Amino acid sequence: MENSLFQNINNDTPLAEIMRPDNIEDFVGQDSVIGEKSLLRKMILTNQLSSFILWGPPGSGKTTIANIISKLFGYHFKSFSAVIAGIKEVKNVMEEADTTLLSTGVKTIVFVDEIHRFNKAQQDAFLPYVEKGTIILIGATTANPSFSIISPLLSRMRVFILKALTNDDLSILFDRALKKIKEKYDLNVTIDNREAIFNISSGDARRCYGILEQAIKLANNGTKDIFITNEIVQKVLVGRLPSYDKKDDYHYDYISALHKSMRNSDVNASIYYCMKMLESGEDPLYILRRVIRFSSEDVGLADPNALTISVSAMNAFEKIGMPEGNLAILEAVVYNALAPKSNALYSASSIAKKDIEEYPDLYIPLNIRNAPTDLMKNAGYGEGYKYAHDYSLPITDMQCMPDELVDREYYFPTDFGFEKNLKERIKKIKEIRKNLKPT
Repeated sequence: MENSLFQNINNDTPLAEIMRPDNIEDFVGQDSVIGEKSLLRKMILTNQLSSFILWGPPGSGKTTIANIISKLFGYHFKSFSAVIAGIKEVKNVMEEADTTLLSTGVKTIVFVDEIHRFNKAQQDAFLPYVEKGTIILIGATTANPSFSIISPLLSRMRVFILKALTNDDLSILFDRALKKIKEKYDLNVTIDNREAIFNISSGDARRCYGILEQAIKLANNGTKDIFITNEIVQKVLVGRLPSYDKKDDYHYDYISALHKSMRNSDVNASIYYCMKMLESGEDPLYILRRVIRFSSEDVGLADPNALTISVSAMNAFEKIGMPEGNLAILEAVVYNALAPKSNALYSASSIAKKDIEEYPDLYIPLNIRNAPTDLMKNAGYGEGYKYAHDYSLPITDMQCMPDELVDREYYFPTDFGFEKNLKERIKKIKEIRKNLKPT
């Protein structure tokens, strides 16, 4: 291992693969999933495995858990990636598992990395074999299984949720790698540079090992002494983008985080999530569309200017593009985060929608219908219409709602911002109308 390790650092197998543990005792992190009292650990150690999904971010240990299981029992083990495998390979593996069970009585453990990338037909191919116990299916995914795994398959599998490793976890793994490397080299890394590597790794063990590996290559000057300086670390980190997938959970999680941070008037969190998405390559127009929606849904008429700012930000961005337009987006985000909040418009739309569902075709009062033809006039269209501007106060007691919804109210302004003024206006309009009605 000693010689191959350093040959591989310069050539073939990644350091992350070399350092992958072969047993549960050496596994780091994920105590709730595979710790001393966990269900999965008990399933593994008692050889009572059933099909399950490992859901977690990159480098959190999904493949390592499958690798450990592959070495513990006398199962037939097949592993492939959904990124490169197709339906033909899936069916071949299932047929081989069937044959193996019939001829030897041994079940097959099938490990599928990136299982969420399989389409419905490919996932369906596993179902009968999981149901009858021909295979024990282990799927690894970074995507939410609720949306990426078909319901019939998901209902027959447990889901174990892994989290990003902590910096303490990464420190343990880092020290193990250093210990192995120091068998041949005197490797020196400052505490600050260690922390910088851990922080940029974002809980991803594979990324952490990859950064260390690249740093060693840059620092290696042909002698036994290797010093990983701040300059070397910065060179390795140049161009490394944050973990983000515009089609996966990160996309939805971050826009949700932005929306809820603005709703909670947390301007700093709003700035962070906005910039995280922009720096990660998210479509800026997608962010702007959501901010515009927020202006109506969560700010509403508590500050009518919020919608103007948001739409202006989109116009500005469309004119100047990236990266200059990012500040226009941030301006809209900050304004909305600090604006007074009201969901009165959203609530009004929801209540009105329910009435429309309950009464899909109510009769519009004739007095407010247009009457462009004599036939319509003779039918009573427009009869009794009161033109508000003909009155000293442009408000009348005329009925505009269908009979079934007379006196129905939808809009209830809050006491925040401009809506406080609107609340007073509605109150005054009600008083005027009340006085206009005959006693």
